[in-house]
Amino acid sequence: MAENWVELRSDTFTKPSPEMRRAMAEADVGDDVFGEDPTVNALQERAAALFGKDAALFVPTGTMGNETAIKVLTNPGDDVVIEAQAHIVNLELGAPATISHVVLKTIPGVRGVMDSEDVAAAIRPPSPLFSHTTLVSMENTHNYGGGTVWPIDDFRAVAKVAHERDCRVFLDGARIFNASVASGIPVAEYASEVDALSFCFSKGLGAPIGSMLVGSGKFAAAARKVRRMLGGGMRQVGVIAAAAAFALENNVERLADDHANARRLAEGFAEALPGCIDPTTVETNIAIAEMGELDAVALTGKMWDQGVRMYPTGPHRIRAVTHLGVDREGIERAIDAFRSAVSD
Repeated sequence: MAENWVELRSDTFTKPSPEMRRAMAEADVGDDVFGEDPTVNALQERAAALFGKDAALFVPTGTMGNETAIKVLTNPGDDVVIEAQAHIVNLELGAPATISHVVLKTIPGVRGVMDSEDVAAAIRPPSPLFSHTTLVSMENTHNYGGGTVWPIDDFRAVAKVAHERDCRVFLDGARIFNASVASGIPVAEYASEVDALSFCFSKGLGAPIGSMLVGSGKFAAAARKVRRMLGGGMRQVGVIAAAAAFALENNVERLADDHANARRLAEGFAEALPGCIDPTTVETNIAIAEMGELDAVALTGKMWDQGVRMYPTGPHRIRAVTHLGVDREGIERAIDAFRSAVSD
């Protein structure tokens, strides 16, 4: 059974293709701590150009990238305005408080999208009486929002009110290429509204390791120091960077297949359990189904027994994430397993 799993817990379960492995094996390498790895240097230059920024920095993980950026863009005691269900809030183990000594000021969004008026109201100016907001953070696509793509007008509006109030703006763009492919908006257009952003190679793009920070030259220089402080100073990192470069070259446009598969999966969910999900809200590669009174852990266990893996994100909520490791046949198997589980 292990060889035939339909793996939908996350797009982090992608595995490198033979062609990607070959690129890794043939990579030209050097010591990246000294800035002498030609493969990672080329990847950083390519990423900066693609996003229309001055510089980029390769990091091992998205969490390290996010936390490095927060450290660079804030001072201890500052407020960070952020959506309440963001990855940084819920899935980074309290790192903003531990590493950067900042306060996350959370506000509710609609499927992860914050309203600019709410953001403006949450920003606090300098005062001797309370903490000062210096950073606003967005997430696009929004994981817990169900892979939501930020409408570009809303994205711009939040960035505008933040900058007007002397705040920096950071984008957790782990799945920004999903947002770009789904919306048709170039990644550089999103990047032009923010001071810095991160994006991930090891999710839908299919590389085994790695994320990238992108911003100004000053930002990247400061981030390089923080990266080393956090243990991310890697050596012959070109072996990893070659996989990321291959992913960037070959696996962006195919994300549309994952989006179509997620929509089909959501349709199957809705057919098997009416009302659990609205397929029209599935914009990218994440489908989140609400199980009503049904036990999500028990349901995923039943599907596990049928060779299908999904992730319970709450007592009555299931998340499925499509990726290059699951084809349409696998999606139909997953729908059959879901139908069996909810009718059992």
